[in-house]
Amino acid sequence: MSPLETPTAGTGPRRVAVIGGGPAAHRFVEAMAARGLDSSGGFRITVVTEEAHLPYDRVALSKALTEEPGSVDLTLGTPSLWDTPGVTLRTGARAVRLDAASRTVLLEGQDGTEELPYDELVLATGSNAARLPIPGAEHTHVYRTLEDVWFLRAEIGRLGQVLGRQPRVAVIGGGLLGIEAAAGAQSLGAESLIIDGSPWPMNRQLDEGAGQALTRLIAAKGFTLHGGVFPSEVHTDDAGSVTGVLMADGRVVPADLVVVAIGVRPRDELIRAAVDAAGESGAGATFEIGPRGGVVIDERCATGAPNVWAIGEVASFGGMCLGLVAPANTMAEIVADRLHGGEATFPGFDTATKLKLSGVDVASFGDAFAAEPGALEIVYADPARGVYQKIVTTDDARTLLGGIFVGDASPYLSLRPLLGRELPAEPGAFLSAAGGGEAPETELPDDAILCSCNNVAAGTLRDAVNACGACEGQDPVQDVAGLKACTRAGTQCGSCVPMIKKLLEAELAKSGVTVSKALCEHIPLSRQELFDHIRVAQLTSFEEIMSRYGTGAGCDICKPTIASILASQHSAYVLDAGRGTLQDTNDRALANMQKDGTYSVVPRIPGGEITPEKLAVIASVAQKYNLYTKITGGQRIDMFGARLEQLPDIWAELIAAGMESGQAYGKSLRTVKSCVGSTWCRYGQQDSVGMAIQLELRYRGLRSPHKLKLGVSGCARECAEARGKDVGVIATADGWNLYVGGNGGATPAHAQLLAKDLDDETLIRYIDRYFMYYIRTADRLQRTARWQEELDGGLEHVRQVVVEDSLGIAAELEAAMASHVEHYEDEWAATLKDPERLRRFRSFVNAPDAADDSIVHVPERDQVRPATAAERVSLGATIPVRTPAAAAAAPTAQEA
Repeated sequence: MSPLETPTAGTGPRRVAVIGGGPAAHRFVEAMAARGLDSSGGFRITVVTEEAHLPYDRVALSKALTEEPGSVDLTLGTPSLWDTPGVTLRTGARAVRLDAASRTVLLEGQDGTEELPYDELVLATGSNAARLPIPGAEHTHVYRTLEDVWFLRAEIGRLGQVLGRQPRVAVIGGGLLGIEAAAGAQSLGAESLIIDGSPWPMNRQLDEGAGQALTRLIAAKGFTLHGGVFPSEVHTDDAGSVTGVLMADGRVVPADLVVVAIGVRPRDELIRAAVDAAGESGAGATFEIGPRGGVVIDERCATGAPNVWAIGEVASFGGMCLGLVAPANTMAEIVADRLHGGEATFPGFDTATKLKLSGVDVASFGDAFAAEPGALEIVYADPARGVYQKIVTTDDARTLLGGIFVGDASPYLSLRPLLGRELPAEPGAFLSAAGGGEAPETELPDDAILCSCNNVAAGTLRDAVNACGACEGQDPVQDVAGLKACTRAGTQCGSCVPMIKKLLEAELAKSGVTVSKALCEHIPLSRQELFDHIRVAQLTSFEEIMSRYGTGAGCDICKPTIASILASQHSAYVLDAGRGTLQDTNDRALANMQKDGTYSVVPRIPGGEITPEKLAVIASVAQKYNLYTKITGGQRIDMFGARLEQLPDIWAELIAAGMESGQAYGKSLRTVKSCVGSTWCRYGQQDSVGMAIQLELRYRGLRSPHKLKLGVSGCARECAEARGKDVGVIATADGWNLYVGGNGGATPAHAQLLAKDLDDETLIRYIDRYFMYYIRTADRLQRTARWQEELDGGLEHVRQVVVEDSLGIAAELEAAMASHVEHYEDEWAATLKDPERLRRFRSFVNAPDAADDSIVHVPERDQVRPATAAERVSLGATIPVRTPAAAAAAPTAQEA
């Protein structure tokens, strides 16, 4: 055992050891760094964590379950924090013994054991997932770490392949984590069921009426809930595979995988061992264990041992240990303040809770059960709809004490910051589901906490907007992203972001600042407003639009936008009626320009299905025109290196073979990717190829604010990666599950479940509505993921419009799509039919039949590539301006 090389007490910076590498530890290091590690004599911080990862956001673990490993980064803050001078992060090490008398912690790692001396010790060991003391519990799994959820993801996929059907996943525990685990398993294609010994789910946050409403919502999501009966045994077969769960009433619930999510237990074993060791030595215990475990702290977050602090889930305050973000962050800030000479104290736990489950709106905060003497409960309940709203006030119905919202939690955002304050109106005015209209607008007082996770008050946000206080000396913050960066508000659970946006807009309005939604300097309208104006006025030309709604001659922003709007509304040839000059370069050429000035040609291959005869034509064209070929990620064949004047000839050969434009050049439908589905695959549950072809032929040529991609997978194994597409369709035994809002690019996003078990007709109807609603309301160049996020209400709003027809426009959206389908015309074929249109495809105006000899290629990898600048010079290639002298001097492409 060798001590670490750390200065001894009194000879240098104070040595601060932090045991645990979770969110509480991360926040403590952030708070210390923000206050200065070189102040008060200086600090040297060592953080010890058993896990191999940087501290990550455990609240967002469900994302890691539903996303591919490595595709979602839950790392808290910026990794550069751990490069701060004076900060050391030790991963893969475990604290096994604490000696408070000698101020040392014994660590155990891959290289053996070593002692870590400290001047100040911060315990942030967090908690472990609770286990079930029943027979067969060794065959269950928990839901606590990244490794846990990665294993569950892999195991659900493995079981699906082995069983040849949907695996049945039983989640024991009907609390927040249990419901989220069940939802995650369902999103991976499993059949989810929840077992809960309590009469209703989330019974610690919800009363009986709210619990009944939540039960109906859960059932509507496709979960089976077994409530009011405890499990007594996990059954397995002779091979050790799980077969079911025996309930206390004798029933057996079939299951292939059992996940236990019944809560957490503080990781206080280090403290208990220290207490036992102190007792055996006769020194007396310096720590106290709480009634529910954990180490007892006072209002300073100090334990009974000198210079030892505790924060987060291991800290017991008032007899409670809670696994919530807000109190852990507050405790971390308090200890950092105390170490820097401050006098901050812990005010107690904030137990506000919001369920993060798509389509299930649940929130609970404050005195939700009206335990305060004389408390009043103002309730609205509609069990049939799964809606329950309750506000708890003092006996004079004036001061807000708490609330519960199920099915419609919209009042939570505005009420949560008013906890403990006088309401600005009658309590019933805030029960939105009762149909009494919108709640009255109110301005939050400066000391009202708007972001409880990070303890950010409304006044701090106002200071940031007005360039004082929190951001003194900086420019005013005028967007939500800036407020997040400046104040940390909204950077963890995110539930306060709508209120942050509302406060921002109110402050800007007070300052006389108008946040412009103008498309550009020539068009004062937003894209959505411009789209509606053009549609209602039935305008068909750029000149008409600019004369009514714009000024000047337009620019590179408004011209392509107007061209796209006209194309999506009228399905007319994009280069006619003066629209050619509005288009981007690729749209004008009906092909993608490459960096050497040549173009690529991508014929449509619906669903990725192609005949050998068509493959032979593509190969023949590529050979004839000396084109480089590449299979794209969207199951098509891209041919590179075509000159402008060659495009019509290439198109003609492809069209003669029955192919058409793949529109890889437009902000429109690109591809519909598919697996082989039930046609060939033994796991396929539906004809994914047939559906992909049907969808691609339906939406081909559909112009939109940005490019569109679809995917169709024939089973839950998801070989077509449908959830990475704008619209993803995944087959089930009962039909199709529809996912929306997935994108790749710089900010990847996975699509979210919109509706499940749909028949073919309903599926197509919903996609029609979704695409047309997106085309009408999205901003310029806005992908579906960002559009969906920024809609007021997000995915739930989309569901209400698309599935429930809440705006009454479903028939109109479907009719618009039907018109597009009816009037679709292949742009390549349309060009070849018209000599005037063909005139666009010439390299030289004064020599229409001549080739552009300045574009040359050299062999590479049995293909061709564009010539470098040096090679072009050595070959005598010229710029593409053809004069008699240049024509005589320049070698032809064939000679080159």
